[in-house]
Amino acid sequence: MSVVYRRMTLDDLEQVVAIDQISFSLPWPARSFRFELTDNPASRCWVADLDGRIVAMLVAWFIVDEIHIATIATHPDFRKQGIGEKILSLTLQSAKEEGAITSFLEVREGNLAALNMYRKFGFEVDGRRTGYYKDNGEDAILMSLKDLSGG
Repeated sequence: MSVVYRRMTLDDLEQVVAIDQISFSLPWPARSFRFELTDNPASRCWVADLDGRIVAMLVAWFIVDEIHIATIATHPDFRKQGIGEKILSLTLQSAKEEGAITSFLEVREGNLAALNMYRKFGFEVDGRRTGYYKDNGEDAILMSLKDLSGG
């Protein structure tokens, strides 16, 4: 068994939504993922596929020379295996090849695993959005990677 990293398709939608729902207290509705796949030319959507089972997903937006990581999640059964790091790395590399220079994201203040992963890639804290997450009022930490040439 080996993980294949590839562009997300509509056939992946059900499994992607399931990962999102199990991973986040404010999951995206299925229609949002469908929009990203069919109607948003800025979207770059990826999955990690393990023998037909989607084990991770990522949605990013490519705007001018920036790649904004909109959402990323790994199924709980497959966390701490480097899958999230690999899908993020591939996204950043692909964006760099398209001309991206920088990357941005927001992450929950309490999501230490994600914060640590982003720091490993060289993302730095730029600021905070107080009370950003509506479910519990948690702050969002704003992070950026200023130079994708190292990614």
